[in-house]
Amino acid sequence: MKLDKQELVKMLRAEGDNDRADRVEGGQLPDEIDTDRDADALTAAGLDGSTLQAKLAGGAIGGNLQI
Repeated sequence: MKLDKQELVKMLRAEGDNDRADRVEGGQLPDEIDTDRDADALTAAGLDGSTLQAKLAGGAIGGNLQI
């Protein structure tokens, strides 16, 4: 699945997760994140697959999700 890096950063900041947002923003992730291709970079930012799925299921990223 694909999602916009800046939308992910906004969502993390809205949740008060500024440390993780900083890691996503300053890390090695491209502007358009592919969760399969960029799994290692997401893990390095503290977002494993289950954490990210839980956030997406909560509707935090909403309409920017492309499957």
